[in-house]
Amino acid sequence: MRQRNCILRATKLLLLVALSAACSGCYFMQAAAGQWELMRKREPIAEVISRDDTPVELKERLRLVQAARQFSIDELALPDNKSYRSYADIEREFVVWNVFAAPEFSLEAKQWCFPVAGCVSYRGYFSKDAAIRESERLARDGYDVAVGGVSAYSTLGNFSDPVLSSMMSWDDIQLAGVLFHELAHQVLYVKGDSGFNESFATAVEEFGLERWLELNGRPEDIEVYQQRRQLRQDLMALVAAARADLRETFAAPVAEDEMRRLKTARLDQLAANIRSMLALAGRDPSSWSGGELNNARIVSLTLYEGWLPSFRSMLARCDQDLQCFYDRATELSRLEKAEREARLQALTGR
Repeated sequence: MRQRNCILRATKLLLLVALSAACSGCYFMQAAAGQWELMRKREPIAEVISRDDTPVELKERLRLVQAARQFSIDELALPDNKSYRSYADIEREFVVWNVFAAPEFSLEAKQWCFPVAGCVSYRGYFSKDAAIRESERLARDGYDVAVGGVSAYSTLGNFSDPVLSSMMSWDDIQLAGVLFHELAHQVLYVKGDSGFNESFATAVEEFGLERWLELNGRPEDIEVYQQRRQLRQDLMALVAAARADLRETFAAPVAEDEMRRLKTARLDQLAANIRSMLALAGRDPSSWSGGELNNARIVSLTLYEGWLPSFRSMLARCDQDLQCFYDRATELSRLEKAEREARLQALTGR
């Protein structure tokens, strides 16, 4: 799977976060400059397609974007606005690099909190070097850290986000899926609850892709998607089992050296299990986890999946009716976090 599926598909509210935290100094400046650069490079997709010097392959990718964008409005009731109507060539592989951090003996992600955006479980940088420097600072403070480049960028509709050149190497399934996912955040976003937000958007992405492929895909596309989804579920089951074991280890009354040994052994076992499963599936083992496994990497891997089974159950109870699903999810979003999580747990009996 591409790095965006392993670490994070997008840096949500990056500019909004920065604008609400002018006291962050350098972080504000790099975020504002990076966002300005993206906006400066935007061109209407229709104009890019119409130009004679645009490569044929790029024209085909952008026509797919146009079709998926219209589908998102007609079939998924996603916002009809200027998001993903333009294209920006950023001339690099990733648009931002995200930094995750978690304590050495905890799976609770470090939070960065801001007055407008609330608390989020990662920090995004337009410069890889800046992300590495931040991760090194956090490591010196004793945190497990993870850094990953992501190819897609969203501001939740606060700006007219462009489709980026870093997305153009994705296949049809990945490209349509990320559009559905990011637009879902414009339907519902809960301040300070990354797990809820990402799982909700992933559920919409899954539903949208299934319907998209039924109407527009070839039989082989549907089979590829189903295989990918099953593999992702199987891999996340491995991660969930390791997460449960690590939580038990971290709660045990043992010395730090022994806890560190147990943690390393369990993460090594998880890495071996992941490599074995990917090898059996004919996939490159190095392409999934995004780097060495530690607590921060586990946090990044589970961000999109934590409540996904609950949202799948909610969709089933709505008989796959999206408006019902949106309404039920919105009702949950209005609850206090503890009550919201209790309701989500009840949906799957967790």
